[in-house]
Amino acid sequence: MLQTINLSMSYATKKLFENINIKLDTGKRYGLIGANGAGKSTFLKILSGIYEPSSGEIVINPNAKLGVLGQDQYAFEDLSLKDAVLIGNKRLYDAIKEKEKIYADGDLSNEALNTRLGELEMICVEEDPMYEYEVVIEKILQDLGFKANQQDELMKTLTGGDKFKILLAQVLFPKPDILFLDEPTNNLDLPAISWLEENLKRHEGTMVVISHDRHFLNAVCTHILDLDFKTIREFSGNYDDWYIASTLMAKQQEMERNKKLKEKEELEKFIARFSANASKARQATSRQKQLEKLDISALQVSSRRDPSIVFKPNRTIGNEALDCENISKSYDHKIVLKDVNLKILPGDKIALIGANGVGKSTLCKILVEELKPDSGLVKWGATTQRGYFPQNISEEIKGEETLYEWLRSFDKKADSSEIRNALGRMLFNGEEQEKSISALSGGEKHRIMLSRLMLEGGNFLVLDEPTNHLDLESIIALGEALYNFNGNIICVSHDRELIDAFANRIIELKADENGAKIIDFRGSYEEYLETMAN
Repeated sequence: MLQTINLSMSYATKKLFENINIKLDTGKRYGLIGANGAGKSTFLKILSGIYEPSSGEIVINPNAKLGVLGQDQYAFEDLSLKDAVLIGNKRLYDAIKEKEKIYADGDLSNEALNTRLGELEMICVEEDPMYEYEVVIEKILQDLGFKANQQDELMKTLTGGDKFKILLAQVLFPKPDILFLDEPTNNLDLPAISWLEENLKRHEGTMVVISHDRHFLNAVCTHILDLDFKTIREFSGNYDDWYIASTLMAKQQEMERNKKLKEKEELEKFIARFSANASKARQATSRQKQLEKLDISALQVSSRRDPSIVFKPNRTIGNEALDCENISKSYDHKIVLKDVNLKILPGDKIALIGANGVGKSTLCKILVEELKPDSGLVKWGATTQRGYFPQNISEEIKGEETLYEWLRSFDKKADSSEIRNALGRMLFNGEEQEKSISALSGGEKHRIMLSRLMLEGGNFLVLDEPTNHLDLESIIALGEALYNFNGNIICVSHDRELIDAFANRIIELKADENGAKIIDFRGSYEEYLETMAN
């Protein structure tokens, strides 16, 4: 279906990958993984024709229909939801709209117009032989949570997360032969992610998807493309299958590398001792040749680096953690929260879930006293020390100070080694600690916020979408850290692997016109799903 021949991509100061030769087959769903900055999105853009490679070529079946997930959520503001999905098949969309215009304004006695109508009808039959596009689009939108009375509204009326759902529906509606998806689960709530998984599992063509959602990769992918060492290796199976295989390969490679390094050291010692001795010169020359043949560079160290996240509270929470009494909040006369009552006990590790826009972030901001409720009380236990990870960290992390200076500003008494250790744990090493906060990428801002939480030593963490922009290795490390954390947690997340890793209590906010309703369940997320299904 698609093949790359000696594909390479370089920038002025960096080589992303070189001489990539892979063949992507029909019926296979590939997960493209790799460290942040390895070039995954660039590679996908080259495959989809958006970027030109530095060298090499791409061979695609000329009859294949290509589908690429759009990234501009604001590109269709003046289209209805239905039309924004329909335009995913541009040929069908144009034909239908031209037909509608002719029927509305044209002179149907005009022979040329009637001929044109016949041509347009042929296009519609070719693209939609069962005349089912309206039913199909309505069903897709309904599955994504858009009610029938909402589907004719304009895209401009939607929030960012809902706009992204429409972009997904748009790329899936035409049923492309080759499907390219870059981070399709970003901004999606859990029901939408489940819907997407089921749709992609039924995809019959070729698919390449980039995602940092481990559960999603496990559910959807039949093969993994691992971008590392500036090349791509293909593995059969899902993400967990790849993880087991790659870990085994890495250990074998480490053993081989250590063996070669030891051999190199012994050869160098021999040469140094005997190269000046005439009687040993021949042996020294022989060993020198052996040394030159030892290709240590061929055993490269992976570009992946695993962070080491450890949250150590400065003190233990006493008998009281957090009480919420009759919390209510409205925006522009729309009720978001109404009489919310929660009692959080010491040891509760809560996953706060719910559809986009239901009020999860609003509740978090009220809890940490960044936002005042219209009514109600928030009572923190006397021994609690909060650590807060806001959803929009760009407002929190700004300025021209260095990473080290920025962290020190939150704890003037902290030892220098503590600060550098907190940065090092999140992979900011050496000179990186002295770069400006303003130069950080989205993923780096999330990492330094985790450094701050580690340094502060809070015993009650409130985390609002902490996995955004984090790579798989960081998300796995965060899950382990929350599991091992001896304190309280309230975490908003749509990442099921993360939720499964730490949560012993699930609180779901359900949308309601009189304010979100609360489902409070003590147990794991898996147990919660089983209970809700029965």
